[in-house]
Amino acid sequence: MRLEAKPAPTLAVTLLFPLGAVVVTVVLSSLLVLAAGASPFSVFGLVVKGAAGSPFALVETLTRATPLIFTGLAVAVAFRAKLWNIGAEAQLYAGAVITVVLGTGALPLPALVLIPLLMIVSMVAGGLLLLGPAILKTRFGVDEVVTTLLLNFIMLLFVSMLLEGVLKDPVGLGWPQSQRVVAEARLPRLVQGWRLHAGFLIAVLAAVAVWVVMKKTTLGYEMRAVGQNAEAARFAGIPVNGVLMKTALLSGGLAALAGFSEVAGLKGNLTLDLSPGFGYTGIVVAMLAMLNPLGVVLAAIFVAGIFVGADAMSRTAGVPSYIAEVMVATALLTMVVAIMLTRFRVRWR
Repeated sequence: MRLEAKPAPTLAVTLLFPLGAVVVTVVLSSLLVLAAGASPFSVFGLVVKGAAGSPFALVETLTRATPLIFTGLAVAVAFRAKLWNIGAEAQLYAGAVITVVLGTGALPLPALVLIPLLMIVSMVAGGLLLLGPAILKTRFGVDEVVTTLLLNFIMLLFVSMLLEGVLKDPVGLGWPQSQRVVAEARLPRLVQGWRLHAGFLIAVLAAVAVWVVMKKTTLGYEMRAVGQNAEAARFAGIPVNGVLMKTALLSGGLAALAGFSEVAGLKGNLTLDLSPGFGYTGIVVAMLAMLNPLGVVLAAIFVAGIFVGADAMSRTAGVPSYIAEVMVATALLTMVVAIMLTRFRVRWR
Protein backbone atom coordinates (compact mmCIF):
# COMPACT_ATOMS: atom_id res chain seq x y z
CA MET A 1 0.00 0.00 0.00
CA ARG A 2 1.26 3.47 -0.82
CA LEU A 3 -0.10 7.01 -0.82
CA GLU A 4 -0.26 9.21 -3.91
CA ALA A 5 -0.83 12.94 -3.73
CA LYS A 6 -4.14 14.10 -5.20
CA PRO A 7 -4.65 17.28 -7.18
CA ALA A 8 -6.37 20.13 -5.35
CA PRO A 9 -9.55 18.60 -3.86
CA THR A 10 -12.94 19.95 -4.84
CA LEU A 11 -15.24 21.60 -2.33
CA ALA A 12 -17.50 18.53 -2.34
CA VAL A 13 -14.59 16.24 -1.46
CA THR A 14 -13.36 18.63 1.22
CA LEU A 15 -16.77 18.52 2.90
CA LEU A 16 -17.59 14.86 2.23
CA PHE A 17 -14.67 13.23 4.04
CA PRO A 18 -15.05 15.22 7.30
CA LEU A 19 -18.78 14.45 7.22
CA GLY A 20 -17.93 10.79 6.83
CA ALA A 21 -15.60 11.07 9.82
CA VAL A 22 -18.51 12.33 11.94
CA VAL A 23 -20.71 9.45 10.77
CA VAL A 24 -18.02 6.88 11.60
CA THR A 25 -17.56 8.46 15.04
CA VAL A 26 -21.29 8.20 15.75
CA VAL A 27 -21.40 4.56 14.61
CA LEU A 28 -18.39 3.51 16.71
CA SER A 29 -19.70 5.41 19.73
CA SER A 30 -23.08 3.73 19.31
CA LEU A 31 -21.42 0.34 19.55
CA LEU A 32 -19.81 1.36 22.83
CA VAL A 33 -23.12 2.60 24.18
CA LEU A 34 -24.76 -0.69 23.22
CA ALA A 35 -21.97 -2.54 25.01
CA ALA A 36 -22.76 -0.45 28.11
CA GLY A 37 -26.35 -1.71 27.96
CA ALA A 38 -28.08 1.49 26.83
CA SER A 39 -29.88 2.73 23.73
CA PRO A 40 -27.69 4.92 21.48
CA PHE A 41 -30.68 7.08 20.48
CA SER A 42 -31.60 7.83 24.08
CA VAL A 43 -27.98 8.41 25.12
CA PHE A 44 -27.21 10.78 22.25
CA GLY A 45 -30.51 12.53 22.86
CA LEU A 46 -29.54 13.06 26.49
CA VAL A 47 -26.12 14.37 25.42
CA VAL A 48 -27.72 16.94 23.12
CA LYS A 49 -30.23 17.90 25.78
CA GLY A 50 -27.53 18.22 28.42
CA ALA A 51 -25.41 20.41 26.13
CA ALA A 52 -28.04 22.68 24.58
CA GLY A 53 -31.45 21.62 25.87
CA SER A 54 -31.92 24.68 28.06
CA PRO A 55 -30.44 28.20 28.40
CA PHE A 56 -28.43 27.04 31.40
CA ALA A 57 -27.02 24.05 29.49
CA LEU A 58 -26.08 26.22 26.52
CA VAL A 59 -24.35 28.76 28.76
CA GLU A 60 -22.36 25.98 30.43
CA THR A 61 -21.31 24.65 27.03
CA LEU A 62 -20.09 28.08 25.90
CA THR A 63 -18.26 28.52 29.20
CA ARG A 64 -16.50 25.18 28.74
CA ALA A 65 -15.70 26.08 25.12
CA THR A 66 -13.93 29.35 25.99
CA PRO A 67 -10.51 27.94 26.95
CA LEU A 68 -10.79 25.36 24.17
CA ILE A 69 -11.09 28.13 21.59
CA PHE A 70 -7.85 29.70 22.82
CA THR A 71 -5.90 26.43 22.94
CA GLY A 72 -7.41 25.30 19.64
CA LEU A 73 -6.27 28.54 18.00
CA ALA A 74 -2.80 28.10 19.51
CA VAL A 75 -2.48 24.62 18.04
CA ALA A 76 -3.98 25.63 14.67
CA VAL A 77 -1.52 28.50 14.26
CA ALA A 78 1.49 26.38 15.18
CA PHE A 79 0.49 23.34 13.15
CA ARG A 80 -0.16 25.50 10.08
CA ALA A 81 3.55 26.34 10.06
CA LYS A 82 4.48 22.75 11.01
CA LEU A 83 5.58 23.81 14.47
CA TRP A 84 4.23 20.92 16.51
CA ASN A 85 3.16 22.65 19.70
CA ILE A 86 2.07 19.96 22.19
CA GLY A 87 2.70 22.29 25.12
CA ALA A 88 -0.43 24.45 25.15
CA GLU A 89 -1.13 23.13 28.65
CA ALA A 90 2.14 24.63 29.93
CA GLN A 91 1.49 27.92 28.14
CA LEU A 92 -2.00 28.03 29.65
CA TYR A 93 -0.55 27.77 33.15
CA ALA A 94 2.07 30.40 32.31
CA GLY A 95 -0.72 32.85 31.51
CA ALA A 96 -2.57 31.88 34.69
CA VAL A 97 0.51 32.39 36.87
CA ILE A 98 1.18 35.86 35.46
CA THR A 99 -2.48 36.79 35.91
CA VAL A 100 -2.33 35.83 39.58
CA VAL A 101 1.05 37.48 40.23
CA LEU A 102 -0.04 40.82 38.78
CA GLY A 103 -3.79 40.62 39.38
CA THR A 104 -3.90 40.15 43.13
CA GLY A 105 -3.10 43.76 43.96
CA ALA A 106 0.44 44.22 42.67
CA LEU A 107 -0.82 46.76 40.11
CA PRO A 108 -3.41 49.18 41.57
CA LEU A 109 -4.98 50.09 38.23
CA PRO A 110 -8.57 50.50 37.01
CA ALA A 111 -10.19 47.60 35.19
CA LEU A 112 -10.01 49.29 31.77
CA VAL A 113 -6.22 49.36 32.09
CA LEU A 114 -5.51 46.31 34.23
CA ILE A 115 -7.43 43.71 32.19
CA PRO A 116 -5.78 44.55 28.81
CA LEU A 117 -2.40 44.72 30.55
CA LEU A 118 -2.89 41.27 32.09
CA MET A 119 -3.85 39.90 28.68
CA ILE A 120 -0.73 41.32 27.04
CA VAL A 121 1.65 40.18 29.78
CA SER A 122 0.06 36.71 29.82
CA MET A 123 0.53 36.42 26.06
CA VAL A 124 4.16 37.44 26.41
CA ALA A 125 4.72 34.77 29.08
CA GLY A 126 3.12 32.03 26.98
CA GLY A 127 4.93 33.14 23.83
CA LEU A 128 8.32 33.15 25.54
CA LEU A 129 7.65 29.67 26.94
CA LEU A 130 7.17 28.30 23.42
CA LEU A 131 10.02 30.38 22.02
CA GLY A 132 12.55 28.15 23.82
CA PRO A 133 11.54 24.93 22.01
CA ALA A 134 11.31 26.89 18.74
CA ILE A 135 14.91 28.07 19.14
CA LEU A 136 16.06 24.56 19.99
CA LYS A 137 14.31 23.32 16.84
CA THR A 138 15.75 25.91 14.47
CA ARG A 139 19.27 26.12 15.93
CA PHE A 140 19.97 22.54 17.02
CA GLY A 141 17.31 20.42 15.31
CA VAL A 142 15.72 19.32 18.61
CA ASP A 143 12.28 17.79 18.12
CA GLU A 144 9.74 20.28 19.47
CA VAL A 145 7.20 17.52 20.12
CA VAL A 146 9.44 16.24 22.91
CA THR A 147 10.41 19.61 24.36
CA THR A 148 6.90 21.09 24.39
CA LEU A 149 5.41 17.91 25.82
CA LEU A 150 7.96 17.76 28.64
CA LEU A 151 7.40 21.45 29.41
CA ASN A 152 3.85 20.56 30.39
CA PHE A 153 5.09 18.45 33.29
CA ILE A 154 7.78 20.96 34.22
CA MET A 155 5.23 23.78 34.36
CA LEU A 156 2.83 21.74 36.49
CA LEU A 157 5.61 21.00 38.98
CA PHE A 158 6.59 24.68 38.97
CA VAL A 159 3.00 25.75 39.64
CA SER A 160 2.76 23.19 42.44
CA MET A 161 5.90 24.65 44.01
CA LEU A 162 4.48 28.18 43.77
CA LEU A 163 1.15 27.18 45.30
CA GLU A 164 2.94 25.55 48.21
CA GLY A 165 5.23 28.54 48.54
CA VAL A 166 5.18 32.19 47.54
CA LEU A 167 1.74 32.16 45.89
CA LYS A 168 -0.06 30.19 48.61
CA ASP A 169 -3.11 31.96 50.01
CA PRO A 170 -2.35 32.70 53.69
CA VAL A 171 -6.06 32.45 54.54
CA GLY A 172 -6.72 29.41 52.35
CA LEU A 173 -6.87 26.95 55.28
CA GLY A 174 -3.78 25.17 54.00
CA TRP A 175 -5.18 24.36 50.55
CA PRO A 176 -2.68 24.74 47.67
CA GLN A 177 -4.32 27.72 46.01
CA SER A 178 -3.42 31.32 45.31
CA GLN A 179 -5.08 34.47 46.52
CA ARG A 180 -8.07 35.67 44.52
CA VAL A 181 -7.48 38.36 41.93
CA VAL A 182 -8.86 41.80 42.71
CA ALA A 183 -12.23 42.91 41.35
CA GLU A 184 -10.54 45.20 38.79
CA ALA A 185 -8.86 42.13 37.25
CA ARG A 186 -12.08 40.11 36.87
CA LEU A 187 -13.80 39.73 33.51
CA PRO A 188 -17.48 40.70 33.65
CA ARG A 189 -20.19 38.04 33.36
CA LEU A 190 -22.18 38.07 30.14
CA VAL A 191 -25.25 36.62 31.86
CA GLN A 192 -25.81 37.77 35.41
CA GLY A 193 -25.88 34.88 37.85
CA TRP A 194 -24.39 32.38 35.37
CA ARG A 195 -20.79 31.45 34.68
CA LEU A 196 -20.39 32.69 31.09
CA HIS A 197 -17.98 35.62 31.06
CA ALA A 198 -16.43 38.10 28.64
CA GLY A 199 -13.61 35.66 27.93
CA PHE A 200 -15.90 33.95 25.43
CA LEU A 201 -16.25 37.17 23.41
CA ILE A 202 -12.49 37.70 23.58
CA ALA A 203 -11.97 34.15 22.30
CA VAL A 204 -14.31 34.70 19.34
CA LEU A 205 -12.60 38.01 18.50
CA ALA A 206 -9.24 36.25 18.74
CA ALA A 207 -10.44 33.64 16.24
CA VAL A 208 -11.48 36.36 13.79
CA ALA A 209 -8.16 38.17 14.28
CA VAL A 210 -6.17 34.98 13.69
CA TRP A 211 -8.21 34.27 10.54
CA VAL A 212 -7.37 37.75 9.24
CA VAL A 213 -3.69 37.24 10.02
CA MET A 214 -3.62 33.84 8.32
CA LYS A 215 -5.54 34.87 5.20
CA LYS A 216 -4.84 38.55 4.66
CA THR A 217 -1.31 39.31 5.89
CA THR A 218 2.23 38.63 4.76
CA LEU A 219 2.95 36.74 7.98
CA GLY A 220 0.02 34.41 7.34
CA TYR A 221 1.24 33.73 3.81
CA GLU A 222 4.74 33.03 5.10
CA MET A 223 3.42 30.68 7.77
CA ARG A 224 1.43 28.70 5.21
CA ALA A 225 4.41 28.60 2.87
CA VAL A 226 6.74 27.33 5.59
CA GLY A 227 4.15 24.73 6.56
CA GLN A 228 3.77 23.51 2.99
CA ASN A 229 7.48 23.26 2.21
CA ALA A 230 10.11 24.91 4.37
CA GLU A 231 12.93 24.38 1.86
CA ALA A 232 10.95 25.87 -1.00
CA ALA A 233 9.98 28.80 1.22
CA ARG A 234 13.64 29.37 2.13
CA PHE A 235 14.61 29.23 -1.56
CA ALA A 236 11.95 31.85 -2.30
CA GLY A 237 13.53 34.21 0.23
CA ILE A 238 11.23 33.66 3.18
CA PRO A 239 13.11 33.78 6.52
CA VAL A 240 11.96 30.38 7.74
CA ASN A 241 13.53 30.60 11.19
CA GLY A 242 12.11 34.06 11.75
CA VAL A 243 8.65 32.91 10.73
CA LEU A 244 8.85 30.01 13.18
CA MET A 245 9.84 32.41 15.97
CA LYS A 246 6.85 34.66 15.23
CA THR A 247 4.60 31.60 15.03
CA ALA A 248 5.84 30.41 18.42
CA LEU A 249 5.15 33.79 20.03
CA LEU A 250 1.64 33.95 18.57
CA SER A 251 0.76 30.33 19.36
CA GLY A 252 2.09 30.45 22.93
CA GLY A 253 0.36 33.76 23.54
CA LEU A 254 -3.01 32.41 22.44
CA ALA A 255 -2.70 29.39 24.72
CA ALA A 256 -1.75 31.68 27.63
CA LEU A 257 -4.99 33.61 27.11
CA ALA A 258 -6.83 30.43 28.09
CA GLY A 259 -5.15 30.56 31.49
CA PHE A 260 -5.88 34.26 31.82
CA SER A 261 -9.57 33.78 31.00
CA GLU A 262 -9.99 30.87 33.41
CA VAL A 263 -8.48 32.85 36.29
CA ALA A 264 -9.86 36.30 35.53
CA GLY A 265 -13.21 35.17 34.17
CA LEU A 266 -14.20 31.97 35.96
CA LYS A 267 -12.14 30.67 38.89
CA GLY A 268 -10.77 33.88 40.38
CA ASN A 269 -7.60 32.18 41.61
CA LEU A 270 -5.00 29.61 40.60
CA THR A 271 -5.12 25.95 41.57
CA LEU A 272 -3.21 22.96 40.26
CA ASP A 273 -6.38 21.56 38.67
CA LEU A 274 -7.21 24.79 36.83
CA SER A 275 -7.09 22.89 33.54
CA PRO A 276 -8.49 19.37 33.17
CA GLY A 277 -6.49 19.02 29.96
CA PHE A 278 -7.57 22.04 27.91
CA GLY A 279 -4.17 22.18 26.24
CA TYR A 280 -4.36 18.60 24.99
CA THR A 281 -8.02 18.91 23.98
CA GLY A 282 -7.03 21.96 21.95
CA ILE A 283 -5.21 19.59 19.59
CA VAL A 284 -8.47 17.74 18.99
CA VAL A 285 -10.31 21.02 18.45
CA ALA A 286 -7.75 22.27 15.92
CA MET A 287 -7.77 19.02 13.97
CA LEU A 288 -11.58 18.85 13.91
CA ALA A 289 -11.54 22.40 12.53
CA MET A 290 -8.94 21.36 9.94
CA LEU A 291 -6.73 24.17 11.29
CA ASN A 292 -9.25 26.83 10.26
CA PRO A 293 -9.37 29.60 12.91
CA LEU A 294 -13.09 30.25 12.43
CA GLY A 295 -13.78 26.53 12.44
CA VAL A 296 -12.00 26.32 15.79
CA VAL A 297 -14.90 28.20 17.41
CA LEU A 298 -17.45 25.68 16.15
CA ALA A 299 -15.22 22.70 16.94
CA ALA A 300 -14.61 23.97 20.48
CA ILE A 301 -18.35 24.37 21.08
CA PHE A 302 -18.92 20.88 19.67
CA VAL A 303 -16.29 19.27 21.91
CA ALA A 304 -17.44 21.25 24.94
CA GLY A 305 -21.01 20.19 24.24
CA ILE A 306 -19.98 16.54 24.23
CA PHE A 307 -18.30 16.85 27.64
CA VAL A 308 -21.07 18.92 29.22
CA GLY A 309 -23.80 16.75 27.71
CA ALA A 310 -22.03 13.55 28.74
CA ASP A 311 -21.98 14.68 32.36
CA ALA A 312 -25.76 15.19 32.30
CA MET A 313 -26.29 11.96 30.37
CA SER A 314 -24.25 9.94 32.87
CA ARG A 315 -26.43 11.07 35.75
CA THR A 316 -29.64 10.20 33.87
CA ALA A 317 -28.82 7.06 31.88
CA GLY A 318 -26.19 5.51 34.13
CA VAL A 319 -23.68 5.30 31.27
CA PRO A 320 -20.13 6.28 32.30
CA SER A 321 -19.26 9.85 31.34
CA TYR A 322 -15.93 8.55 30.01
CA ILE A 323 -17.84 7.79 26.82
CA ALA A 324 -17.36 11.49 26.00
CA GLU A 325 -13.57 11.12 26.02
CA VAL A 326 -13.85 8.07 23.78
CA MET A 327 -16.09 10.01 21.37
CA VAL A 328 -13.67 12.93 21.22
CA ALA A 329 -10.65 10.66 20.71
CA THR A 330 -12.49 8.71 18.00
CA ALA A 331 -13.50 11.95 16.30
CA LEU A 332 -9.85 13.02 16.27
CA LEU A 333 -8.64 9.77 14.72
CA THR A 334 -11.35 9.66 12.08
CA MET A 335 -10.82 13.33 11.22
CA VAL A 336 -7.08 12.78 10.76
CA VAL A 337 -7.85 9.93 8.37
CA ALA A 338 -10.41 12.13 6.57
CA ILE A 339 -7.87 14.93 6.13
CA MET A 340 -5.35 12.43 4.78
CA LEU A 341 -7.86 11.04 2.27
CA THR A 342 -8.68 14.53 0.97
CA ARG A 343 -5.01 15.00 0.07
CA PHE A 344 -3.88 11.48 -0.83
CA ARG A 345 -5.29 8.39 -2.50
CA VAL A 346 -4.43 4.88 -1.41
CA ARG A 347 -2.86 2.62 -4.01
CA TRP A 348 -2.68 -1.13 -3.47
CA ARG A 349 -0.06 -3.26 -5.13
